[in-house]
Amino acid sequence: MSDFESVVNLATNRGFVFNASSIYGGLRSSYDYGPLGTLLKKHIADSWWKSSIKSKVNVYPIDTAVIQSTDVWKASGHLSEFSDPLIECNYCHKRYREDSSEEVFCETEDCKGKEPNFSSAKEFNLMFQTYMGPVKEEGNEVYLRPETAQGIYINFSNILRTTRSKIPFGVANIGKSFRNEITPGQFIFRTREFEQMELQFFCREEEEEEWFDYWVNERFNWYLSLGIKKENLRLREHDNKELAHYAKRTTDIEYLYPWGWGELEGIANRGSFDLKAHSESSGEDLSYFDEETESKITPSVIEPAGGLTRTFFAVMLDSYEEEQIDDDTRVVLKLDKRLAPIQVAVLPLSKKDPLIEVAEEINESLISTYSTEIDLTQSIGKRYRRQDEIGTPYCVTVDFESLEDKMVTIRDRDTMDQERVLISELREVLERKFN
Repeated sequence: MSDFESVVNLATNRGFVFNASSIYGGLRSSYDYGPLGTLLKKHIADSWWKSSIKSKVNVYPIDTAVIQSTDVWKASGHLSEFSDPLIECNYCHKRYREDSSEEVFCETEDCKGKEPNFSSAKEFNLMFQTYMGPVKEEGNEVYLRPETAQGIYINFSNILRTTRSKIPFGVANIGKSFRNEITPGQFIFRTREFEQMELQFFCREEEEEEWFDYWVNERFNWYLSLGIKKENLRLREHDNKELAHYAKRTTDIEYLYPWGWGELEGIANRGSFDLKAHSESSGEDLSYFDEETESKITPSVIEPAGGLTRTFFAVMLDSYEEEQIDDDTRVVLKLDKRLAPIQVAVLPLSKKDPLIEVAEEINESLISTYSTEIDLTQSIGKRYRRQDEIGTPYCVTVDFESLEDKMVTIRDRDTMDQERVLISELREVLERKFN
């Protein structure tokens, strides 16, 4: 768990993640993402969009509402099925998930040494409830979405009408979801507010197994493309007892977190459950006219559903390294170059105006292509160490010789090698390094 603690400290100290409402003492398992965290999260999301939209089949983007009609959640089964078993200490009344790995204990002083005494398990619905309109009364209840998928299913006929697409095709969404977890924890791994990357892929029933295998392979390879080590990833098939009420089959992509294997993404064969449920509940025809068979069908759905914030954490953990250099320990995030929050840092050797002017000109020439910053504070050695800690692949140092020979020094994060290049050729050199 030492890496866990080190990465959490780095994330909070360097501006990746802050505890939400920190000036008021913080809110448990609620987090804000700082400047570097926001950029890292954006770069991961951009990579996901690119891998999804540019796959070999049509995938369309969508952005659906966080609050939908309560009828959506009735039809999907979330109001009746989306729950965890809850137990409560009969002494201190602290509550836990029955299947939680969290240590359970009594917080009441006079119960020390006694055997635990818990209530029988009760089902606890994980959806956040609120009310629509000015009056809080029965009939006005609405819910924050626990997943983005349902917004896609209820727009199925709209998507068919406006895209004129033929199956197989997919619809992809990245967005916030909310689950009133009983025992959130492990930093940003399990929180009540989180971001999902979900894709619903519509296909013919007779082709669903083929497409299921396709998406398991695609999604696993995407995590490898982020630079996550293969030995820290695995596929795990759900047994029949684990399967959700809607699923024919589910395979999880898991990452080896410091506390053990944890889910990054689930790929589920949802069959035609959701489209049929919403069609029956709403009265809307959510079928598809198959020109090959000249008949109406209800497509099967393959759903790759990943966690953006969990992926963020896995990427940080997997790239974190400590290297011993003489008597010094160098902390470095060896992030994939595309994901790094800052991709190129421009470091003028001093704060004298001529060097600052050159640094600003270089920064202006690069900022349209790369995520950049000008770093002025502290000695050059400490600035290199800071950029190593936040994962910056390349530092460009402007020194006094640069004013004469029109050259700068590029330092490589991973090897610490330095290369002197002409300012006029800097963009070309960086393009080669990034590609």
